[in-house]
Amino acid sequence: MATASNKFKLIGPSGREEYKPSVVTLSCHLSPEISAVDMEIRWFKETDCVCVYKNRHVTEGRGYEGRVSLFTQEMERGNVSLQLRDCRRSDEGHYLCQVTDGDRTEEITVQMCKCS
Repeated sequence: MATASNKFKLIGPSGREEYKPSVVTLSCHLSPEISAVDMEIRWFKETDCVCVYKNRHVTEGRGYEGRVSLFTQEMERGNVSLQLRDCRRSDEGHYLCQVTDGDRTEEITVQMCKCS
């Protein structure tokens, strides 16, 4: 069902996300700042599904169990950022955030690189 609330864009970080050994947050927000609680959110790294948020439930992708989370308490304000813990060199690269509200889907790519 198409409503006025499904007119949104995804806003990512202004630069590359820095890799830190413990935790990294891949920033992604809805604009305007509307609730994402009832939307479907998917994060991918290349073709691998990192996590899916659907029906207010988060499912972690294979290989990411116990290492990823979404800021579910901040989704009311449009925060759909991904937090990745215990980062590995293999975690570096491009991540795709895909947000679906009804028949509208927006996506944005966020790059995570190693700190120098």
